[in-house]
This record gives sequence, structure tokens and C-alpha cells, in this order.
Amino acid sequence: MKEMIVKNFMDVNFAKINMEMPVITASIELIKKEALGGPVVDIDNKLIGWISEQECLHVTTQFAYHNHSISLVKDIMRTEVLSVQADQTIFTLAEKMIGKQPKNYPVINGENKVIGVISRRRVLKALLDNNF
Repeated sequence: MKEMIVKNFMDVNFAKINMEMPVITASIELIKKEALGGPVVDIDNKLIGWISEQECLHVTTQFAYHNHSISLVKDIMRTEVLSVQADQTIFTLAEKMIGKQPKNYPVINGENKVIGVISRRRVLKALLDNNF
């Protein structure tokens, strides 16, 4: 049985988004990774924001329908981002995810570098796989 901590269940193959990236490019990255959102990181892979499909959809709709100029990720990303530490327990994270909390969290190390992403689905799967 795996130790019930975040690093054992996080997705390490996540979309890394750069704040200077056009939103259209970020949208493509999210689609490639089948992600609902992704961390925005700086050149050192440190967490600086989060962008979701919902935010990308709004900009892409404006571009596709109205042919408006293309926005950059830095124009629409959220900078207030809840994150989790890799050594946090799955049980603690599960409690945090109940209710109106985000569905996905960037996983960071002690230097604020993004090392993965964990979703409600992965937390639920971890709980079920280790108890049934």
C-alpha cells in the first residue's frame, strides 16, 4: 500500500503554463493534458498563478466569435492560488477539498516550485484504491 501522501498520487505530467503565453496556446496545453486548469510558473518553475479552462474559454470565445485580439495568460490568470505540499496527507487534502474549494491544486516543494498537480478525482481514487 502506498503511503497516503500527496506526492504518491499527484499528476507529474501536467500543463506548465507561462504568463507570457497567449491564452490560445495555454488552452491547447490544457487540452493536450486533459486538464481543467494548470499552474502558471516562472522561468524557475515557481508558482505565480493558475489558469482554468473557464478563463480560457471566455477569451477563446471572444477571439473566435468577435476576432478580438489575443490575450496573454498574465492578463487573466489568478494570482491568489491555494497550493499543497507534497508531504501533506491525502486525508487532510480531502477535507480541504470538500465544499466550494478548488477541484485542482498545484503541488509545491519547499522552494515554491511546482512538482505536480492533484485533483479531487485523484484524491478520491487514492482513498478508494487504498480502502477497497
